[in-house]
Amino acid sequence: MLGVGRRIADELRAGIGGPGAPSAVRRLRRLLGVRTVGLVGLGGEEVWSGNGLDPRVVQEMVATVLRTDNRAKGPDGLVALPLHTRDEVAGALVVTADGLDRAALDEAAAWVGEALERARLERSAEIAERAELRALRAEISPHFVYNSLTAIASFVESDPERARELMLDFAEYTRHSLARGGDYTTVAGEFAAIEAYLALARAVLGDRLKVQLRIAPEILPVALPYLALQPLVENAVKHGVEATPEGGLVQVNGVAEGNEAILTVEDDGPGMDPQHAADVLAGRGDPNSVGLLNVDRRLRTVFGPGYGLVIETAEGAGTKVLVRVPRFQPGVVA
Repeated sequence: MLGVGRRIADELRAGIGGPGAPSAVRRLRRLLGVRTVGLVGLGGEEVWSGNGLDPRVVQEMVATVLRTDNRAKGPDGLVALPLHTRDEVAGALVVTADGLDRAALDEAAAWVGEALERARLERSAEIAERAELRALRAEISPHFVYNSLTAIASFVESDPERARELMLDFAEYTRHSLARGGDYTTVAGEFAAIEAYLALARAVLGDRLKVQLRIAPEILPVALPYLALQPLVENAVKHGVEATPEGGLVQVNGVAEGNEAILTVEDDGPGMDPQHAADVLAGRGDPNSVGLLNVDRRLRTVFGPGYGLVIETAEGAGTKVLVRVPRFQPGVVA
């Protein structure tokens, strides 16, 4: 019975109007051993399995349930029960009870309510994730764009080939940062944008910026959310290299460890108080560090609470940000 209950919950993950709802209602009808089962949502969406019922009777019963938050009884053993998500009514379960006891009906309504609550939470998480990604994509620094174009212009006459290469780098950087396609890319795709960004940053900062990139080929196809690494590199340049008069080194490494890919972005800049780093990931930090917070939240949303950013830092000791992602994750495809 528990296995059937879990399958019903899985099929209702998209809500009463979702593609799995008809199958969920059929399973529920077989599980309860009744003639008819129906689910009716607040927006009028409904799905049924079994013998037809008088729609006027059903409509009146559902209206009563939604208005009073209590069960309603109709003819021929018909019962309508409220479905709850948290403490709110989210719809109604309609059943031809056929002698079922009250406890069985209440348990069925609780199953469906829990499934709808999970669907609501997952939709909220998806909306939040997309909003955070849009926020990151809107964070291209006008100052960086201006400096990049100024640097490109400075090479137009003295070194036209380099100016051309930098213009292509600028196009790749902006294409990746402003992409409106899917939510996922690959490590290879993210690194192409990182290399473009660093080429532009070197043109602006000159010898103040030193870079080391080392990526194991076997993790290049690994899928991960868009802009999961690029903001970390930009943060290292801005707060690590630009904050130091003599400049510094930014290192980006990626290796495979079993079924996971381990990626690190490190700078030898001024570092920070570890408590400040913890505050940033908790949403209590500098508003200018929203990029790190957004990346951390999106990684945890996509891969689970065991994943996310780890920041190793201390004042005067530089900063290292570690990203750990599964090499294979169902549903995460670039």
